[in-house]
Amino acid sequence: MRLTIAQLAKRLDAELWHGLPAREDTAKMAVPRISAVGPVETADESEVTFVSDDKHKASLEGSRAGAVIVTERLDGLDKPQLIVKNVNAALIEALNIFTPKLKAVTAGIDPTAKLAQNVKLSEGVSVGAGVVIEDGVEIGPNSVIASGCKIGENSKLGKNCRLDSNVVIHHNCRLGNNVVIQANSTVGSTGFGYSFIDGSHRLIPHNGGVVIEDFVEIGANCCIDRAKFGNTIIGAGTKIDNLVQIAHNVKIGKCCLIVSQTGISGSCKLGDGVVLGGQVGLVDNIEIGDGAMIGAQSGLSHSIAAGQQFMGSPALEKRESFRIFGLLRRLPKMAKLLKQLIKRVEKLEAAEDDKE
Repeated sequence: MRLTIAQLAKRLDAELWHGLPAREDTAKMAVPRISAVGPVETADESEVTFVSDDKHKASLEGSRAGAVIVTERLDGLDKPQLIVKNVNAALIEALNIFTPKLKAVTAGIDPTAKLAQNVKLSEGVSVGAGVVIEDGVEIGPNSVIASGCKIGENSKLGKNCRLDSNVVIHHNCRLGNNVVIQANSTVGSTGFGYSFIDGSHRLIPHNGGVVIEDFVEIGANCCIDRAKFGNTIIGAGTKIDNLVQIAHNVKIGKCCLIVSQTGISGSCKLGDGVVLGGQVGLVDNIEIGDGAMIGAQSGLSHSIAAGQQFMGSPALEKRESFRIFGLLRRLPKMAKLLKQLIKRVEKLEAAEDDKE
């Protein structure tokens, strides 16, 4: 799709401001058309770019972008500006406008798919090549099951779900409506629970299931283990990045954000709106209150209350962590000063010994 800047402004509900007056030698040039979104540094005349904070405004001076999305007029910039209330919201809309047009998914069952006899598919369901669906599975209207997926016995999916290629949903799992699971993720695998008995590790049976509520999005290569009893639960609206491990009997609240390579141990409970940065590790059986935030690469070994912010490994309250990090950066200088002080003390002690 190619749009004039004026057409794009209308689609984004933006005020169009042309910045500095056009020079005479460019006034008669063809009206540029926008066909994509690009970053400030590399965007060309056919792309719209964006600036969401002050630190990136300076880079606009050398940008070749055809237009820029901003929240206020930028004086001195000879570039069309699309002025909006929220840059991120406008960016999402622009990316949707210029999304590459792929072949549309069509309802129906690929002839290479294998379905058990008592599978229930609602209207508009698409089942791709090589899919295996076992006994007792129910799939809601307009859901898409991409190639290579497997859905185990008695699992149920709601409407408008999307399973990308090679997703595995094991038996007795429940997915709500509008759930998205990206390629190669696994839901309902047996948890990592063993008891050391008579000289060997014996696997503890995991007879529970997994419940994924409405509007949850799960990235690629994630693993969500089934519960020993009851259910592992992912709350509505939660978004999970790639390469995340969620262990048995974990309960995650609504609208949480969990960044890549995070590992959540068994029976942890997260409240609503919790944010876990990349590579966070949680020990088992702890609770994290609503709205709490854990910084990247933190290792948390105890429960924390709602709204708290922790970081570091072992994780400490954010302000305390900053103080410790500040001291760590000063350690080389402090060590040098300590050596100098030791030498001075040794000289003073030697002088005192000579007097005696």
